[in-house]
Amino acid sequence: MTTPEWLKPGIYGAGIGAVAVMVLGFSWGGWMTGGGAEELAADRAHDEVVAALVPICLQISQDDPERMTKLATITEATTYQRRDAVMAAGWATVPGADAPNRDLAQACIEVLDLEAA
Repeated sequence: MTTPEWLKPGIYGAGIGAVAVMVLGFSWGGWMTGGGAEELAADRAHDEVVAALVPICLQISQDDPERMTKLATITEATTYQRRDAVMAAGWATVPGADAPNRDLAQACIEVLDLEAA
């Protein structure tokens, strides 16, 4: 089959236009693949769950009879060791969990710093 000469520029233009639209859509348009959307949704859900558990961390710290001693230990620790200090204090262990949650400990530190100030 032979294509008319006037049709070739239109086919090339449509192909180049389609590629340009895809490049612009994925780079500036906010488009994403299904896998990227699922990863973004999982990250946001994880962050929201951690945010929802922060009040539990604060309540555990309030109920702890050794709160002042542990809080002083956390405050004296370097910035990089504070998360481990909160985990060692047991404040980042949600009831029913076997181990402390590192992300919860970090979020709890941020709220505890605001509380102490």
